[in-house]
Amino acid sequence: MYFFLCNLSFVDIGFISTTVPKMLVNIQAQNKDISYTECLTQVCFLIIFAGMDNFLLTMMAYDRFVAICNPLKYTLMMNPRLCSSLVLMSWFIILWIDLTHILLLMQLTFPTGTEIPHFFCELPQVFKVARSDTLINNIFLNVLTVLLGLFPISGIICTYFQIVSTLMRMSSTASRYKAFSTCGSHLCVVALYYGTGLAVYLSSAVTHSSHESSVASVMYTVVTPMLSPFIYSLRNKDVKGALGKLLSIEASCLSWTSVFRTTGILQSLRKML
Repeated sequence: MYFFLCNLSFVDIGFISTTVPKMLVNIQAQNKDISYTECLTQVCFLIIFAGMDNFLLTMMAYDRFVAICNPLKYTLMMNPRLCSSLVLMSWFIILWIDLTHILLLMQLTFPTGTEIPHFFCELPQVFKVARSDTLINNIFLNVLTVLLGLFPISGIICTYFQIVSTLMRMSSTASRYKAFSTCGSHLCVVALYYGTGLAVYLSSAVTHSSHESSVASVMYTVVTPMLSPFIYSLRNKDVKGALGKLLSIEASCLSWTSVFRTTGILQSLRKML
């Protein structure tokens, strides 16, 4: 599990680094220009990191399935060689997909001074501003979106169906809670990632508003990778303790602020009377 978490953290850092630095530079310089090479590079890394997020979340679901449903065989089934092979195979697949996307994208022509109604070079938005025919590009994108979305989600659903079936057969409630608590972080990240990804896909297909599409894209390119390490770190008791102390301090500060405000209002009323 920790091997997959390390890879997921690396991918999330790369995901954020692909879009956020350029966005901050544009805001600071008040200049939204991006060169053709920079746009291709951004598309390239976005495809790689989005695809790897997809594969890693599926592998982590299988890891939880083996740990809960076959705990005695966990070290045998999820050995370092198998985990490394799964990750390397995922990198190989996503690199070939990325190369195909880039080669198809390089066949398109764009008018001079093209404006993309987005804060980064997202493939559907790039296709919309192309001068040449994008039928093949759109077909390839939609087929891969279905394949890379349908199969991993189906795998995750099947694994959790088996996990729930195994938990229901446990006699002890404490054992059920302890076993399922190891899946809570993964379920939250899966819901965030696929939920925002589905929102982006539906918003680009249904609405023509670039603002709504940009808001949905911020969720899966910035918010989800940023929250993912925090969600997994909540499993650590020290992090939970520190967060509890921080929340208690904030609550006490808010209560004292309300007391001071109430006291100030009462003093003002007394002066008026």
